[in-house]
Amino acid sequence: MSKTAFAGQKILVTGASGFLGSHLVSRLSESCAQVHAVSRVQRSTNNSTHWWQGDMADVASARSLISGVRPNVIYHLAGLCRGVPDFDLVLPTTHSLLVSSINVLTAAKEAGNCRVVLAASLTEPEPDDAYPTPGSPYAAAKWASSGYARMFHRLYNLPVVMVRPFMTYGPAQDPSKIIPHVILSLLREEAPRLASGNQHFDWIYIDDVIDGFIAAADASDIDGRTIDLGSGVAVQIREIVARLVAMFKTPSKPLFGAIPDRPLERVRVANIADTLARLGWQPKTSLEVGLARTVEWYSGQLLKA
Repeated sequence: MSKTAFAGQKILVTGASGFLGSHLVSRLSESCAQVHAVSRVQRSTNNSTHWWQGDMADVASARSLISGVRPNVIYHLAGLCRGVPDFDLVLPTTHSLLVSSINVLTAAKEAGNCRVVLAASLTEPEPDDAYPTPGSPYAAAKWASSGYARMFHRLYNLPVVMVRPFMTYGPAQDPSKIIPHVILSLLREEAPRLASGNQHFDWIYIDDVIDGFIAAADASDIDGRTIDLGSGVAVQIREIVARLVAMFKTPSKPLFGAIPDRPLERVRVANIADTLARLGWQPKTSLEVGLARTVEWYSGQLLKA
C-alpha cells in the first residue's frame, strides 16, 4: 500500500484493538488517511489514530459514531471471536457479531457515501449445501451477518463486501489459538494440549490478510460478494505442529487428543484465483517464513515478560 492510497479519506475500524483490527490500524496509520479506531475500552488518541470508545452492538452508539465521523470506508471487525460450539455462547455471539453487523450496516446506509468491509468467516456454511448448518454460534452469526450484508447491497444499494480470511496466524494473536498456544507451550517447555490434529486448514499470514483488506477498500465490482483470503492449500494441523516443534530444542511433546475435536468442521481452501481476478491480491508469505516470524515475535514477548 502506498502512503497516498487513502489520502484525505476517513477510515473507521471497529474491533480495532483485536488481532485483525490492531494490524489493520497499524498499517493504515502509515498512510495519509484519517484513521478512526473503535474499541469498547477507552484508549488514547495519538498522532496517527483517533480512538473512540463504543460498542457497535448498541445501535445508538453505532449511529452516533458513524454519523459523526462520516467515514469513506468502514472496516467492521468487532465481535466475540470464539468458534467453540458451546450453548452458552449462542446469545452473546448473536448480540456481539450479528446485531453489531446489522447496526453498522444500518448506520452506514443512513450516513451514506461509504463502503463497508465486513470480516466474514471460513466457518460459514457452503452456499451450495442442501441443508447449510453452522458448526458453532460464531459460524451462525457470521453466516447471518453475510446474509444481511447481501440484502443491504441488493435492496438498499449499500456498497458492502465480505472479506473472508482463512486460518489467519501471526504476531499478537490470542494465545488460546492453535499456533500461539503451541509456540508458547514449547517456549515454556510444556506439552501443548491439542485435539486430534487431523484437521486440515488453509493457513494465511496476518500481513497478507491485511493486504487483502486494504485492497478491498476501493476495488470495483465486488459489492455484495464474498472474497477469500487464503493460500489455496490445506495443511494438516499435525504438520503445522511438527514444523513448530522442529524449531525448538525441547523435550516437550504435543498431547494430541487431549481435547475434543470441534464438530462439523470441513476441509476448505480459499478460491485465490477469484481473489486475484477481483482484487489483484495473492499471498506473498510462505508458511515457513510466516511461522518463523511468528515464533520470533512470541519469543521476544516472553523475554520481555
